[in-house]
Amino acid sequence: MPSLKDLRNRISSVKATQKITKAMQMVAAAKLRRAQSAAEAARPYAERMESVLANLASGVTAGGPALLAGNGKDETHLLVVATAERGLCGAFNSSIVRLAREHIARLQDQGKTVKILCVGKKGFEQLRRQYERNIIEVIELRGVKQMGFDTADEIGKKIIRMFEEGDFDVATLFFSRFKSVIAQIPTAQQLIPAQIPSNENAPPVEGPQASYEYEPGQDEILSTLLPRNISVQVFRALLENAASEQGARMSAMDNATRNAGDMIKKQTTIYNRSRQAMITKELIEIISGAEAL
Repeated sequence: MPSLKDLRNRISSVKATQKITKAMQMVAAAKLRRAQSAAEAARPYAERMESVLANLASGVTAGGPALLAGNGKDETHLLVVATAERGLCGAFNSSIVRLAREHIARLQDQGKTVKILCVGKKGFEQLRRQYERNIIEVIELRGVKQMGFDTADEIGKKIIRMFEEGDFDVATLFFSRFKSVIAQIPTAQQLIPAQIPSNENAPPVEGPQASYEYEPGQDEILSTLLPRNISVQVFRALLENAASEQGARMSAMDNATRNAGDMIKKQTTIYNRSRQAMITKELIEIISGAEAL
């Protein structure tokens, strides 16, 4: 049985840990407000971009830009796995990596070649244990204090450059979509060829519908919008990841703070009982010695 000094040291250590987890929870809560606002503000633009591309793509004849129609092959797949740079955020990183692993296993069973581009240190650390040979590059964002479009644009241009050089045929982006503090949804989104949402299931629009004419031609507009759409979707994914990471960290640190409180109560109870037992034992020894005299 541990001594009283050991119990006191253990209680002090847990209390110090509880202060750290509580502070991390408060910091995550403060960052979450900004990250959530940024992610929610980026959604309408990204969704409108997809809507515009869907309208343009519906009028394109056979073929079209390669970013929209692909290169006609389906042999080499690039997986862009976006995770966090730090841990202590629950299952946030693991859930994204798990979805990527399932996708990799499915592609390899079909005989496809898989290449992995890791955006974030934690995804690389988990994937390299099993797929180190498939990882072609790691992009770390530890030095980025505030996520901006320039960072996402660099990643988007890198993906487009690799596609133009023939390094892959299909590109898929993995990230976590923010839903709430306790719910983050791992998501896989195909970037190349662009997945244009279908309007077949949309409710019919009553009244006269507008007819659009594009200047210059639709192909020229698509050649400009499609590369930008990739950067926009990457930027949206990074913002969603930032909000999801802070939400997951806030929830994880709250649970850790509660667990530390329970542990402190348990250890304090053990300490008091041990202390009472030792006092009782000393009293018995004193009384026994007095009676022996």
